[in-house]
Amino acid sequence: MRCIMTLLAFGLCCVDLCADEVPHPTGERIVAADAKLELLFTRSAPIRGGLTEGPAVAPDGSIYFTDIPFGDDKGMILRFDPQTNKTTVFTDDSGKANGLIFDRRGRLVACEGAGGGGRRISRWNVKTKKRETVVDAINGKRFNSPNDLCLDARGNIYFTDPRYVGHEPRELEHRAVYRISRQGEVTEFTHNISKPNGIAISPDGDALYVADHDNGTDNIDPDAPAPTPGDMKIYAYRINKKDGSVRGRRRTVIDFGDKKGCDGMTVDAEGHIYLTVRDPSRPGVLVVDPTGQEVGFIPTGPANQTADAPQGLPSNVEFGIGDEISTLYITVDTSLYRIALKTKGYHRQYATRGKKQE
Repeated sequence: MRCIMTLLAFGLCCVDLCADEVPHPTGERIVAADAKLELLFTRSAPIRGGLTEGPAVAPDGSIYFTDIPFGDDKGMILRFDPQTNKTTVFTDDSGKANGLIFDRRGRLVACEGAGGGGRRISRWNVKTKKRETVVDAINGKRFNSPNDLCLDARGNIYFTDPRYVGHEPRELEHRAVYRISRQGEVTEFTHNISKPNGIAISPDGDALYVADHDNGTDNIDPDAPAPTPGDMKIYAYRINKKDGSVRGRRRTVIDFGDKKGCDGMTVDAEGHIYLTVRDPSRPGVLVVDPTGQEVGFIPTGPANQTADAPQGLPSNVEFGIGDEISTLYITVDTSLYRIALKTKGYHRQYATRGKKQE
């Protein structure tokens, strides 16, 4: 039985996942064994399927996140305010936005996906709620379905462009990782990856971590045979800091083998990588060091579930700032949770503009 209380109209409900169903966290350097997930929001809007995604911390400490439905609904961007513990709707037309991040100027940058979405990188002025297109194509060809993004020290945007769902014809040969310069020029970072998903940059700016989450789905040609599932890995690409290009060969940090791999990710100030693992046998946030060694695990659902109707599957993670620099926000199923950790998060866009993170 799933023991999560449904919320009323975007309010806060301090109810945890059932302790007898979800294992305790592990990794004494990362999280206390008795730390609890706190439920902050569960979808109550009458939309179908999909999941919550893309938590991003704003300069004021609030958490913006997406709710991505199936079908014709355009999806929402929501805002959770830690000061009031309330969640409100920022927009009910997100363009099927997935990953989010705030840039150093406090603008909200979004990956808009396929299936009726914008298939672009857009940028919001959160005060006026005005949206503009940053890029929607490369060499005249529309992107597949931008998924997730991160920033480097110079404000350049790196984003992943896989395709999981969507009826729109594909125009690009590859699923790839792209870089947008501060001047708005887009270049391919790499297509040496099967289906790129989550993405993050190490605190020192040397490594770009990318999740390869090739689940085999590609709802494009209904007459084509179903694609065969592929790699479930985490790669580290070295970055040439002069021009933002790949430097040397990539390194495999983790190979999940025949298990479901990682969706979204983030890093802390010590360089640990927080990976949202969507495998029913062990759903949760896997914390590893840069070599791939496990140093902690935060379960978000019961262990040893079957693949039929798994519950508690995480999609993305983000640390707070200020007083919440050690608070980890996690989108799970169609909900938003948080948990207190012992480590401190790292946000490159705030560190590089001189803003204290704590």
